[in-house]
Amino acid sequence: MGSLASRIAAWAIALVVGVVYGAAGSFAHAAFIGPAPIGLLLGVIGAGALLIAVRLLTGDRWATLAAALGVMVITYVFAQPSTGGSVLFTVAHETLALIWMGAVPLVAAVVVAWPRAPRRAVEAN
Repeated sequence: MGSLASRIAAWAIALVVGVVYGAAGSFAHAAFIGPAPIGLLLGVIGAGALLIAVRLLTGDRWATLAAALGVMVITYVFAQPSTGGSVLFTVAHETLALIWMGAVPLVAAVVVAWPRAPRRAVEAN
């Protein structure tokens, strides 16, 4: 691991990336192609890929948790009615919204709890 300053910077960057991805996923989760909820599928797969990438790139569970927190917080914010009364998560797609809001914490729990990959021994010749 690096210094405390570099770890805090990684956590902040992961949080911002999570917020950006969470916003995109919140807007796209209700997209359909035919009968398939392609927006939800791509959103959950993308969130999982984002969290795995953060975990592998930083090697830090806390950075992964920061990215997941960013996705979850912005999703919660967008789930609230605005001052004008409009909502992003409509009743027509309530099931999709509930799946989107519940899938990210589950994926985050799996990625954060996954055991650390063993380091390969580097052989010097």
